[in-house]
Amino acid sequence: MSLRQSILGIAAVVALSVTTTAALAQTKPAIKDLGGAAPASVIFIGNSFFYYNNSMHGHVTRFVSEGMKGHKYRNTSVTISGSGLDWHNVEAYFAPNGIGKYSFVGDNEVVMNPPGQKLFEVAVMMDCSQCPVNPTLSKAFTEYTKKHSATVRKHGAQPVFFMSWAYQDKPEMTEQLAEAYTKAGNANKALVIPAGLAFANSIKAKPDLNLYVADKRHPSLAGTYLATAVTYSTLFGKPANGMKYDAGLGAETAAHLQKVADDTVKSYLGR
Repeated sequence: MSLRQSILGIAAVVALSVTTTAALAQTKPAIKDLGGAAPASVIFIGNSFFYYNNSMHGHVTRFVSEGMKGHKYRNTSVTISGSGLDWHNVEAYFAPNGIGKYSFVGDNEVVMNPPGQKLFEVAVMMDCSQCPVNPTLSKAFTEYTKKHSATVRKHGAQPVFFMSWAYQDKPEMTEQLAEAYTKAGNANKALVIPAGLAFANSIKAKPDLNLYVADKRHPSLAGTYLATAVTYSTLFGKPANGMKYDAGLGAETAAHLQKVADDTVKSYLGR
C-alpha cells in the first residue's frame, strides 16, 4: 500500500468517526411514554399544521376508535393561524365550564362533562413551524414550553410536545427541530411526538409521495395522516400498522405511512 493510499484510508476512518459521533450526539428523549392508562381526553394546542385537512385531531379519533375499541375518548383542537406557543392562553383552556364542557355524540346528542372530571388528561402542544429554531423566537419557545407545562400540570394533566416537520425545501430543519423539541421535552419531563422525524423517514423511503401542499410547509392529506399515525402510536403505545382507516389515501399509501410512523416511534423512543 502506498503512502497516499494509507493517508486516504486514515482520512476515511476519521470522517466516518466524525459522522458517527455527530449522529450519536443527538439528544435522546428521557420520557418514553405517558405512563399508566391510555388517555381518555386530549387537547391539541397549536396552529394550522394541526387544522389542515379537516384537523388532525379528527383523524386521531378515527385511529382510536378502530385500534382501541371500547375505549372512551374525546379530544379538542385549539388552533390559531400562524401562532406560536406564546400566543396561547393555556390557563384559559382549562377554565371550569369552558373548553371541553360538553361534546356531541351520535345524532348530535349533547354529553356534558361530569362535574369534577378532568377537562383534559393530556395537552399536546406545538410551537410555530420555525419558532424553536429561529434566532429571534427560540427564547420564547424555551420560556413557553416551561410555562405551559407548569400550567398543564397544575390542572392535573400531562404536557406533550409535538415535534413538527421541516419545510420541504429546507430539510436541514429536521435535525434542528428534533434537537430543540427533544431538549424541551427532557427539560420539562414531557413526552415528545416525533412527527418531524417521521416526515424525513417517509421522504427517504418513498420520495414520490408528497407530504406537503404547494407552499412546501403545510401538510398534504398524506402528511396529516402520517402525523396522525405518529401521534396515535406515541400517545397510546399501540401500533398504527394494520389500520383499515386510510383517510381516502388508499391501502398501499396508508400501509407505508403506518409503517414509517411505527418505525420512527420505535427508533426515537426506544420502545
